[in-house]
Amino acid sequence: MTSAPLPADEPARLQALQELMILDTPPEERFDRVVRFAAEQLDMPMALVSLIDGERQWFKSRVGMDIAQTGRDIAFCAHAILQSETFIVEDASRDDRFADNPLVTGAPHIRFYAGAPISAPNGQRLGTLCVLDRQPRTLGKVELAVLEALRTLVNEALANEEAEDGA
Repeated sequence: MTSAPLPADEPARLQALQELMILDTPPEERFDRVVRFAAEQLDMPMALVSLIDGERQWFKSRVGMDIAQTGRDIAFCAHAILQSETFIVEDASRDDRFADNPLVTGAPHIRFYAGAPISAPNGQRLGTLCVLDRQPRTLGKVELAVLEALRTLVNEALANEEAEDGA
């Protein structure tokens, strides 16, 4: 298993996440609706809005996943925030970075992962809107476009979060 390196802008990224004051808050329909739609439209058993904190990934919204957080060291999303494009792992059991990850070798038995990075209004990548499956998969162009469009909705919700907190 390969833990993701820290982003070059890690201190500023963590500050942007803290300023949103969204960590450890109750579920919100505006995020839950997007996650349910992503799982349904992409025919995935699991979908999440995941936020990467200093030591953990915390799920603001989740479908098909019983746990509310994991360590950052095993987080697929920690890899996804290193780039602006959607990060895809078609078969985690055959990917050296993830093959011995406890989320792959044990419950929830992740095989497929696609994470579209979500950002604070200032552009700092905070986490992902991601979909996961217990089977290896690929995403077609239309499915990828759906995931990326839904990421925009999450980004807009985060921007609204900041506006409300600043009011």
